[in-house]
Amino acid sequence: MYPEKIKILRVLFIAIIIFLIFLFQFPSCDEDWRMIGKGFRNKWNFPNCLGAIDGKHIAIRPPAGAGSFYYNYKGFHSQVLLGIANSNYELIYFDFGTNGRVSDGGVFENSDFARKLSNGTLQLPNSSEIDNVTLPYVFVGDEAFRMSQILLKPFSQKQLTKERRIFNYRLSRARRIIENVFGILVARFGVFQKPINLDLTRIKSVVFACCALHNFLRKLSPQSYTPSECLDSENHENGEVIEGVRNAPNINLQRSRQGNPERSALETRELFLQYFNTNGTVPWQDKFV
Repeated sequence: MYPEKIKILRVLFIAIIIFLIFLFQFPSCDEDWRMIGKGFRNKWNFPNCLGAIDGKHIAIRPPAGAGSFYYNYKGFHSQVLLGIANSNYELIYFDFGTNGRVSDGGVFENSDFARKLSNGTLQLPNSSEIDNVTLPYVFVGDEAFRMSQILLKPFSQKQLTKERRIFNYRLSRARRIIENVFGILVARFGVFQKPINLDLTRIKSVVFACCALHNFLRKLSPQSYTPSECLDSENHENGEVIEGVRNAPNINLQRSRQGNPERSALETRELFLQYFNTNGTVPWQDKFV
């Protein structure tokens, strides 16, 4: 057996062990979710946030005969990594393998997480009182996702008021966590810096291994693995967002028209908008809008 193949097998073996360990980190009860919500409130001033969701196109060498099956809207072949991060830059869920040609909504809606979300098996908490206001528990995402009662996204740039800009800033502040996670993965794991040239099964194993190793290193040695320059920061004096290190542009999911959200989704977003502009105001938010 060639030395290269032996190395790959060792990596895959380690990947399986690490993945099995961290697979059980997924929240399994109401209290687990509430702890994530407390983390987002304490660190990012977004109470009752259960996770920041986003997707990233991972460049691959397509298998022979694949044609345009993996060819994405940015003009290269890819598979999509879907991730959900907690307030500490750790992945509480990740899925990989949807071909890059699939539309934005399809990546999320075809995931195991979305199926569990729709059938109510995630054991999510309903709501809690924050600063004398009852707020539901939600996830946050960007314009690529379909907004729902449980998944909030920003207001359109076409119809912004000051209050909506403040909401968008506060949501973006929490959502940037998952963008930072993707940036860290690219910066720390060189395999993501060029198209991965393996068969599809091995690509998935390598991506899962990197995600699991990311969580392991965030827990084991966060300062050395992710020094401050890796992470986005804010200057509260002048309203400037300073991006962390990015070794490659983050190719997110494609935005598209998804129709009007349901009334319950709009009502949930309005609750947070009112909270961020009244009881939940932070002193520096006006400088970012």
